[in-house]
Amino acid sequence: MSGKLIVVGTPIGNLSDFSPRAEEALREADFIAAEDTRVTRKLMAHFEIHKPLISYFEHNKYERGKVLCSRMQGGETCALVSDAGMPAISDPGELLVAQCAEQGIPVTVVPGPSAVVSALAVSGLPTGRFTFEGFLSVNKKSRREHLTGLKNEERTMVFYEAPHKLAGTLRDLLDALGDRRVALVRELTKIHEEVIRTTLSDAAARYADGGAKGEFVLVVEGAKQAVPKPKPAQDAMLLARGYLAQGMSAPEAAKRAAAETGRRKNEIYRGLVREKE
Repeated sequence: MSGKLIVVGTPIGNLSDFSPRAEEALREADFIAAEDTRVTRKLMAHFEIHKPLISYFEHNKYERGKVLCSRMQGGETCALVSDAGMPAISDPGELLVAQCAEQGIPVTVVPGPSAVVSALAVSGLPTGRFTFEGFLSVNKKSRREHLTGLKNEERTMVFYEAPHKLAGTLRDLLDALGDRRVALVRELTKIHEEVIRTTLSDAAARYADGGAKGEFVLVVEGAKQAVPKPKPAQDAMLLARGYLAQGMSAPEAAKRAAAETGRRKNEIYRGLVREKE
């Protein structure tokens, strides 16, 4: 009988955000796979949970994943946790979930705090469509290619960054994207939580000398949507005449031609009326 994997969200700072269901999941698991066992041991001690811990992190995820899957195939239940937030999101647990999916091992999730959506919610920037970009590569070529690919991205962008890399990242974002609105969300859910809503140029100047403290989530405004240049008036009239020939009324033909050419509907309609007269 196959066991299962439970992906369990953990607090990103405030232990009070650990849900009763998440606590129950850890208590019922046969063992817990943790990114850093020292961090998870503190969480377990706080809630008086006593379960075997297995280290599962970036540099052992391939081999350790095989061991974990073998145990789950044997009927055990594994709870997967990260140091903070949702496992498998910019996190080595992504591979374990994929391995379980390939082997037909059931995977369930206990939702928890997420720095991505929490920062987005308080950013003051558009939230309807966004893209999560995680940590930028420290490799200069990969970093440059990543940012170049985002220059025309119209969705709000969310990045993670460590304090000692913040100054360089803000400079690179400004160079690659131009000046944009940005929200620097620092130390989410912790005592010194702070949201700084400013521009990339001001932020780059503010942190130019380093000195940033705490973990940051950067929420960056997307590119302005390009306004298409209207097609020539004669093109619009040609389309409108074609729609009239198909049996449309003058208002309908003008509306359709306007939508396709970017010209004003009234302008096209007046032209059709003049031609008819």
